Parts: sequence; C-alpha cells; structure tokens
Amino acid sequence: MLKKIQSFISNFAKGEEGVTAIEYALIAALVAVVIIGGATLLGTNLNTLFTNIAGKI
Repeated sequence: MLKKIQSFISNFAKGEEGVTAIEYALIAALVAVVIIGGATLLGTNLNTLFTNIAGKI
C-alpha cells in the first residue's frame, strides 16, 4: 500500500498536471493571505474611525 502511495505522489509531482495544480494551490494560498491581511487591516481602521466619530458625538 505504501508503495502505491509513493508511486502516486511521484507520478503526480513529475507530471505537468501535478505541477500546475501545485502552482495554482500556491497562488490561491497567497491570494487568501493577502485578502485576510487586507480585511484585518481594514477592519481595524474602520473600528478606529467609528470609535473616533462616536467620541466626537
């Protein structure tokens, strides 16, 4: 069973389809990290803005 798994992984990594899938996965992960970072930063800035507005009211 272990031999079959190693063979599958080896063939997956050697084939162009496997490499393309890995590249797309890495790009998707990078996009996700950027989106999460941007949303966190935007959320913090909006919270600060609304806190300042509430304080002035």
